[in-house]
Amino acid sequence: MSATASISRHPLGSRPRATGNRIQRLLRGPETDPGWARPAMFGLLALTAVLYLWDVTRNGWANDFYAAAVQAGTKSWKAFFFGSFDSSNFITVDKTPASLWVMELSSRIFGFNQWSVLVPQALEGVASVALLYAAVKRWFGPPAALVAGLVLALTPVAVLMFRFNNPDALLVLLMTAAAYTLVRAIDSGRTKWLVFGGLLLGFAFLAKMLQAFLVVPGFAVAYLWAGPPRFGKRLWQTVLMGVGIIVGAGWWILAAQLTPAADRPYFGGSTDNNILQLAIGYNGLGRLDGSETGSVGGGGAGGAQWGGPTGVLRLFHSEFGGQISWLLPAALISLGAMLWVSRRAVRTDRTRAAALLWGGWVLVTGLVFSYMSGIIHPYYMVALAPGIAALAGIGATALWQARLGLAGRITVAVAIVATALWSYVLLDRTPAWLPWLRWVIVIVGVAAAATVFAAPYLATSSGPPGSRVRQTLVLVPVGLAMVAGLAGPTAYALDTVNSAHTGAIVSAGPQTEGFGGGGGFPGGRAGQFGRGARTGGTRGAAGFGPGSAGGTAGAGTGAPGGFAGSAGSAGSPGTRPGGTGTGGFGGAGGLGGSTTVSSALEKLLEQDASSYKWVAATVGSEAAAPIELATGDAVVAIGGFNGTDPWPTLAGFEALVAKHEIHYYVGADSESFGGGQGSSAITKWVAAHFTKETVGGETVYDLTKPTS
Repeated sequence: MSATASISRHPLGSRPRATGNRIQRLLRGPETDPGWARPAMFGLLALTAVLYLWDVTRNGWANDFYAAAVQAGTKSWKAFFFGSFDSSNFITVDKTPASLWVMELSSRIFGFNQWSVLVPQALEGVASVALLYAAVKRWFGPPAALVAGLVLALTPVAVLMFRFNNPDALLVLLMTAAAYTLVRAIDSGRTKWLVFGGLLLGFAFLAKMLQAFLVVPGFAVAYLWAGPPRFGKRLWQTVLMGVGIIVGAGWWILAAQLTPAADRPYFGGSTDNNILQLAIGYNGLGRLDGSETGSVGGGGAGGAQWGGPTGVLRLFHSEFGGQISWLLPAALISLGAMLWVSRRAVRTDRTRAAALLWGGWVLVTGLVFSYMSGIIHPYYMVALAPGIAALAGIGATALWQARLGLAGRITVAVAIVATALWSYVLLDRTPAWLPWLRWVIVIVGVAAAATVFAAPYLATSSGPPGSRVRQTLVLVPVGLAMVAGLAGPTAYALDTVNSAHTGAIVSAGPQTEGFGGGGGFPGGRAGQFGRGARTGGTRGAAGFGPGSAGGTAGAGTGAPGGFAGSAGSAGSPGTRPGGTGTGGFGGAGGLGGSTTVSSALEKLLEQDASSYKWVAATVGSEAAAPIELATGDAVVAIGGFNGTDPWPTLAGFEALVAKHEIHYYVGADSESFGGGQGSSAITKWVAAHFTKETVGGETVYDLTKPTS
């Protein structure tokens, strides 16, 4: 869709209003806005809140891994500060802790439960929509802002993540807030807005590390080009934004680095207990080249295994297409049109500035996601949602332009038809799911494109400017285009709301068929990659982890217990001592899903629990999390998230056992989910020195009672 530098703020007319009291001004908004703008904004935010909060606890604890860490943070302020996985501060989660802080504060105030964990995530989504609305409205008026906010609210992966407890919700909120501050900085040229934006991006780093910085190039270029001061001042102001980023992230990094290792937990995900190594390695450059040490995939080519083949079309493949790409063609067309119409405009032109800001966000983030060889999951795509939504909203304003030229109408029509056809392709990947919808979208899209050409001629013969007939004719292509562009993602969004999602690897919408190939995600339906019911027996119910009857998956061999192989389909049912697998490592909890612990095991672990620093030890945070959630007590997660972290060493574990700080060891096999050698040595040592018993279907060793 195209946009012009002279987009009218109030194409449908505005009316003067008398100044009322403060509440009336709040409800009505600025006098320069049309009367419908502020009520429409409140309606958008209400719709977003309902969508994100509706039956949100159907997801249970969502990702057990983060839920257990939140529980730990409600019991210990040290665990809160460092992002510990357990309240006794043995090891942290494999991310910086900012996203946990929000949920932990909520849980400290309202009690630790599923509502107090998930509601803050939903509210972060509502705030993200509000901030995007404010940022787009400032330059392009309420119509563009409403479209942008609605697109963000209905983006399937956004609906998923703002109802989930992964770090991405806070990441998106902070990046969107930083974009708003940049808009204010370009408007005013004031340094404080750039520094504030830098602080927000630094704090976003504390939510999900280097991913927060993917928007920085677009932000910097937008201000350096379009900021009002002289270039020299713009340059040092941009440097000060960088200083803000360093301060926003650096205060916590410095505190973490300066705290002696003996006085803090081990930094999970790192190979040397160094937070910078975690940020730059496993969660940083390792994600780009696939060299993450301790990767879920064992290191190397992680992206190809988890997200399909790399390349410029990756975001359109079946792994990611239905999550984010519905309006990506329209957004790219809008970006091109914005750059074209502003090619001769003054340096500070807002249309060009918006293209640099939002286009830089989409292009840099999209290209990184398209070519990164490390671990990448469908829900990462939520980081693209605000940029795509802004470009789509700005481009949609062309539908209101009564004097839009022939080239503009052609551009708008092409964008509408391209969006409708792409929606058809995405929906056709689920041929049995709402088969009629894709045809409706195509028909409506063609009709919308036709009315874009016909409406100006019909309006000319339908009365004077401002008449109701002419305004109605303007709304016809708008309404049709909205249906063509949003019907598909809305259907995906509603399907996401009406489905339970649990686990570490989740995706929005129905299971898809597509041309991605190469080991992507089968769409995240029940029993696959964590989207499934929360029912199911013991910890082993999902069949992940070591087992005696591991399944295979497609062309690849599954890890013991039915780990999904390279073809990306769910593994065959596997067994684990005490638990029967039901498919893949999703389903009834699985990898980070809301698995359950048997009442017999829970009762055993809670006996004399206060006498021990950790009630149990087991391999990997994914196995430890359900125990922590069931008992409320700390558990040693040997090897961290994947069981591959070099912590603890065998000697260190023996020392903890000798000091009677760990009561039980749960699990029997010598392999971990990630295959860590350290965890393998520990399990062999336990099996050789302690007597096992079966409790609630699990093999348990009492570490206070050696065999000799």
